[in-house]
Amino acid sequence: MYAFEIHRPTTVRQAVNLLAKNPEAKLLAGGHSLVPVMKMRLASPSALIDLSKVEGLAGVEVGSRSVTIGAMTRHRDVARSPELHQVMPALASVPDSIGDPHVRNRGTIGGSIANNDPNADYPAACLGLGATIITNKRKIPADEYFQGMFDTALEPDEIITKVSFPIAKKAGYEKFKHPASGFALVGVFVSKRSSEIRVAVTGAGANGVFRATVFEEALKKRFHPKSLDGVTLSTDEMNSDIHAGKDYRAHLVGVMARRALAKAVAG
Repeated sequence: MYAFEIHRPTTVRQAVNLLAKNPEAKLLAGGHSLVPVMKMRLASPSALIDLSKVEGLAGVEVGSRSVTIGAMTRHRDVARSPELHQVMPALASVPDSIGDPHVRNRGTIGGSIANNDPNADYPAACLGLGATIITNKRKIPADEYFQGMFDTALEPDEIITKVSFPIAKKAGYEKFKHPASGFALVGVFVSKRSSEIRVAVTGAGANGVFRATVFEEALKKRFHPKSLDGVTLSTDEMNSDIHAGKDYRAHLVGVMARRALAKAVAG
């Protein structure tokens, strides 16, 4: 490693002020994305702003129409929330499949969404449920928040404080894990809330998480796995790497979507 300063604010305002004073500083949540790239010298921030001591950034709150999760809520706490399991088990299942116990015990929902890794799970849940990302400055709909691989609508002095998910009675998530990292080679989150149907895909897109609109249109007739029979995604914007090619990923999206739908309708 190398020399850098570390700050531990106790309020969001203090954290924002520290960011304003040092534009090169980086926010530290769970650290599972930032620390490894610092070790490899792919990032060399002069200061870290540790959010672990900031009050009011953790917890799961279930309302009549939505679930609100604090940005510093750890994956394990989301997965173990009995209230969340009761109203929306599909969302609770997302962090339960992330990485390994070490990652789930330290990683946070806010850190995952802020990083917007193209293989991360939470972006699919946000886009698949039509969540709202709440910061110290504004509320950002998920459709506007995710703007590309590792790219979001966040401004330099903006900090995620919580995420609000509309409650969907029918929802499901399924992913094909990379065997070593646990990241989603392909992950699909589906939901049906009133007349709105969403299908969000992570791990497969060359530009990060995206909505599979062709699947959404097919499911408007009937929200059931059989409605996707014969429906395929174009490979034009699919990711291709050493782990899987475009054709294979496009095929996996269909398989994972059907499995997620089976969970949702059984729900």
